Amino acid sequence: MSWRSEHISYYFTFRSNKISNFCWAIILFLGSLGFLLIGISSYLDRNLISLFPSQQIIFFPQGIVMSFYGLAGLFISSYLWCTISWNVGSGYDRFDRKEGIVCIFRWGFPGKNRRILLRLFMKDIQSIRIEVKEGFYARRVLYMEIRGQGAIPLTRTDENLTPREIEQKAAELAYFLRVPIEVF
Repeated sequence: MSWRSEHISYYFTFRSNKISNFCWAIILFLGSLGFLLIGISSYLDRNLISLFPSQQIIFFPQGIVMSFYGLAGLFISSYLWCTISWNVGSGYDRFDRKEGIVCIFRWGFPGKNRRILLRLFMKDIQSIRIEVKEGFYARRVLYMEIRGQGAIPLTRTDENLTPREIEQKAAELAYFLRVPIEVF
């Protein structure tokens, strides 16, 4: 999503609020809850889940291992839910041609560094770089090359942009910033 005027251009990013993150968090929560309930039911020797009779699962070692996997899955699931609720990684890229400043803002994890803000001068931008890796796991990433500081990614590595979309985005940004495009 983007917004653009004659002198200012905004590009909004939504990193953690993706459908796939919601699906993984739900699947991981339900699966780990099932493992934990089966481990507990083997310890109590009662059927907490009617699909799996607890007599078939011995507490030592299968019940302990299933309880461990259940707890580990619940911790990972809670991490995913916190990442989604805190909206980690989302933010915006603001390019202001009138003032000659680029602002890149992202939300991080709670704490003193929750707000991540980079301010750069437009004159320090060398180029817009497209990195393309084809194959089984194709990857297309858009970078902004900064003099003396390296490259700053502008798109996610897991964002599945078509070649046409990434070229269009790079051309639009390079035209607005008046810098060349490099392809790697």
